Amino acid sequence: MRGGCANIRKEMQEIAAKRRRFGYRRIGVLRERKGMSMNHKKLYRIYKEEGLSVSRRRGRKRARGTRTPMPVAACGNARWSLDFVSDSFGASRKVRILAVIDDCTRECLCLVADTSLSGARVARELSALIRIDGKPGCIVSDNGTEFTSRAILKWADENTVPWHYIDPGKPQQNAFIESFNGSLRDELLNEEIFDSLDDARRKLALWRYD
Repeated sequence: MRGGCANIRKEMQEIAAKRRRFGYRRIGVLRERKGMSMNHKKLYRIYKEEGLSVSRRRGRKRARGTRTPMPVAACGNARWSLDFVSDSFGASRKVRILAVIDDCTRECLCLVADTSLSGARVARELSALIRIDGKPGCIVSDNGTEFTSRAILKWADENTVPWHYIDPGKPQQNAFIESFNGSLRDELLNEEIFDSLDDARRKLALWRYD
């Protein structure tokens, strides 16, 4: 093979076949975890020579409007973003996924999957996160019923965490979580079929680790 990098090229082909939505950067991350780092320019060159690419999905047209994003969080735990993503498993049973990310570090703090997620459940999950990661300076979400419930209002008040609601119909105001949700759906939800709720939780945990 070209360049005498047969093993590297074979490994990249195998990863790309298994992880069809992974570009060369994500492939590089997986290799680094195995202690096999490589200059990203060389990695990209081999990636292109092997004819690997991630095709861009054609999404639905979005309504245009004025974007007024909030200032970028300056440090970890300065601001968390929350949102729900929906999917299905088994005989068309619905599964809801609560995603929480740190807007500064872009780390996914949790992916909670269940058939239903109430405001009280969201509050419990946030309390569990705080015990592990500390308290955020602010939380951002849309004004869905779970996030405006009495349980959440009580939780925010008791934990003295300011809760910012974006304007209705303006998901771009919560751009960090919207971008994360797009990656989650593109790389996992559109690629995998969940056999059960436990299967969904397992695959979500593996994807979050990657």
